Amino acid sequence: MSSGRGEGGGREFNALLEALRVGMADGTYTLGRLLPTQRELAEQFGVSRDTVQRVLRELKEEGWIESRQGSGSRVVKTPTHLGKVPQDAPRLRAALGPFITRAFAQPRVRLDVFTLTSESLDAHVRLQAEHIRTGEIATPESIELRMLLPSESVELPYPRAIKRVGEADGTEQLDRLQEEIRERLRGIARRHTTSLRAALRNLKTEGLVPSVNVEVRTVPLVPTFKLYLRPGAEALFGPYEVVERSILLDDGTEMDALDVLGLGSTLIRHVNDEGDPNSTGSVFMESMQAWFDACWQRLTVTY
Repeated sequence: MSSGRGEGGGREFNALLEALRVGMADGTYTLGRLLPTQRELAEQFGVSRDTVQRVLRELKEEGWIESRQGSGSRVVKTPTHLGKVPQDAPRLRAALGPFITRAFAQPRVRLDVFTLTSESLDAHVRLQAEHIRTGEIATPESIELRMLLPSESVELPYPRAIKRVGEADGTEQLDRLQEEIRERLRGIARRHTTSLRAALRNLKTEGLVPSVNVEVRTVPLVPTFKLYLRPGAEALFGPYEVVERSILLDDGTEMDALDVLGLGSTLIRHVNDEGDPNSTGSVFMESMQAWFDACWQRLTVTY
């Protein structure tokens, strides 16, 4: 998960972090390719070397890049390639990028999403919005997005600060750090939700897409999985993998925490078979759509 730290209240940090993530999503920085040098990134984005180093450290912690002294930073995982696989035994994995591309190839774009922060979705939707703006893809007649996020009042089991065995008792400090971690997560969700809404609504404001409806609601549930639905067509489902990693807070405090893989979580694709309502894909689509609709109608409040 990204963090809101760095210079200027985190603005430069977040801008560079998002730019590199989008670059990995759209193929600018392909698997195995070296990222630009720290000096080049600092000059290109008008930030300090310290900000560049913090961003690269974040990407490394999340497993997207591998950095070596004197060799630069190399992309080792992307949103369309989740993990290294042997060349003689390729393993097909679903990815969010192609899923969103297929959604935006339709005359009517419809998406139902249940996620922790909307971070992954934001990058891919903004990419498609830019393709519409530049004429690289046909302009859809309408865009409809419904998204469920966990209520901010829900006590989430992650991210959570870790107290090591043998460490001095500092309950008050640990509680303070835990609240900072929670606020960090809430900030990530707010930032990406705002970005996603703006990217789509601007298409209508600019007169490019006649009808755009983006509705975000919160639900009192702990997300143990992320779900992307193209109603009646296909779904992506992926459990959140709990990992232990260090988190750097806004004040520079670094601490160990339990967190979940967001951009790097494994996704499983299910396709509706209109000719066989009893197929695994059809049953999955029907049941998860019913689950989403029930939550939407009965458990949610507007975000």
